[in-house]
Amino acid sequence: MGTDVLAVAPPPLTWERVLTGWTATPGTLLVVCGLAAGYTLGVRRLRRRGVAWPAGRSWWFMTGLGSILLVSVSFVGVYAGTLFWDRAVQNIVLLMVTPMLLALGAPLTLLRDTLPGPAARRASRILHSAAARALTFPPVMTAALIAPLFVLYLTPLYEASLRSTVIAAAVGTGLVTAGFCYFWTRFRLDPTPRRDPYVLAVAISIAEVIFDGVLGLVLWLGPLIAPHYYLALHRSWGPDQRLDQIIGAGVLWIGGDLAGLPFLGAVVTRMMREDQQQAVEIDAELDTLDAVTPTTGAPAPARSTLWWEDHPELARRFRHTR
Repeated sequence: MGTDVLAVAPPPLTWERVLTGWTATPGTLLVVCGLAAGYTLGVRRLRRRGVAWPAGRSWWFMTGLGSILLVSVSFVGVYAGTLFWDRAVQNIVLLMVTPMLLALGAPLTLLRDTLPGPAARRASRILHSAAARALTFPPVMTAALIAPLFVLYLTPLYEASLRSTVIAAAVGTGLVTAGFCYFWTRFRLDPTPRRDPYVLAVAISIAEVIFDGVLGLVLWLGPLIAPHYYLALHRSWGPDQRLDQIIGAGVLWIGGDLAGLPFLGAVVTRMMREDQQQAVEIDAELDTLDAVTPTTGAPAPARSTLWWEDHPELARRFRHTR
């Protein structure tokens, strides 16, 4: 059984409290410090073996861990059990921001490169299994990103997470895990079971925008969420329950959309880089075709077909357009 959270409102949220309101959450600190230590030790092990690890990846991963601390031990964590909108900020960061930053750190690649050979091979077999491919099918990943907030806010789970620290920790862990699975499969910095086109990531992002709006409207116009819990706080400051929930609905709607913009930027950047890399490879192969033959030193004989028909990728595209 989880520990019930005492239903007592903290002091009024002021600008001073924004800067000075901190709380100790030993479980969160232990997990974050453990992940940071494990990542750092993995990077050091690679460097001792002479393997370079991009500093940018380490920076992204540590920033992701910092975002967990930001919404857990700062004023956001202090008032997460008091203000609906504050809890919404916490949840949207854990689902959309933290996992994106962690995925940019490529932790699975680091784990693969530091595992012993037999363990790495077993992990690779699991990663490329039929079950893993089915679980990372794009519609499944879409549901993993969209469904958690609907389940949280439209079921008794939300109030249960307010009343129990254990349930709240499980919800936070679930949000980060669901978000990481999505961003991991879409960024493809780490090895993935599937290599779906990047355009699917854009389509899923559009669907996520739509569903964010749906959830925002439901919370804005629908009944109060966990009204008895918030009423029992006897909070005499800040917005009333209805306005508090309306602000929270806006946070989930607009905040979710804004959090998705950096993701789209990263996806477009990676798509352009892969296109450039593919163009370089194609140019190199075409240069090889135009080079002299290695045995006689004479120019290659004239071809009876158009040059792009000799390239497998371009030939396939050419046939589709005929």
